[in-house]
Amino acid sequence: MRLRRSSAAAGLALGAFLAASLSHADDMASTPGVWQKHQYTFAYMGFTSTYSCDGLAGKLKRLLIASGARKDAKATSGACAGGFGRPDKFARANLTFYTLAPDTAGTAADAPPVNGAWTPITIAARSPRELGVGDCELVEQFVTNVLPLFSARNIEDKTTCVPHQISGSVINLKFEAFTAVAPPPATPRTH
Repeated sequence: MRLRRSSAAAGLALGAFLAASLSHADDMASTPGVWQKHQYTFAYMGFTSTYSCDGLAGKLKRLLIASGARKDAKATSGACAGGFGRPDKFARANLTFYTLAPDTAGTAADAPPVNGAWTPITIAARSPRELGVGDCELVEQFVTNVLPLFSARNIEDKTTCVPHQISGSVINLKFEAFTAVAPPPATPRTH
């Protein structure tokens, strides 16, 4: 009797594991997607770090691509009082980028199909490499103002910024973004 119960429990556990694996496999399966163009003017207002407009644009471009935007994302300096390379309390950057969205309605009939999948993304200090703890407030503003433009789900934002100091600040953002999947390599034909 005891053997039957442990076999039944093992069977239930195996069934749950297989169901979870299949669910994860469904998330990783390729789904048709459509590119969406976004244009946004980002105005940074923080207490701890100050950026030049070109420095802000560079950080934002790295955040866009790390979050799943297409690699041709553009971030250019906005109108700044400080001039090129000088810190500005009110730095601005103009963003032009594309994100992939699931094409559930089949609306991309006039565009070439793009395969996409839900991809786990982590943003933290040194991920991307150029991001430091001093960029904490920038990440907070990115999450509030730019991340809603992405097809993102399961957002887990545990970023905590302490104004006017770096110690105690933590960048901890995790989510899934719908991103383009590279096509499988072509197999050579044999004769």
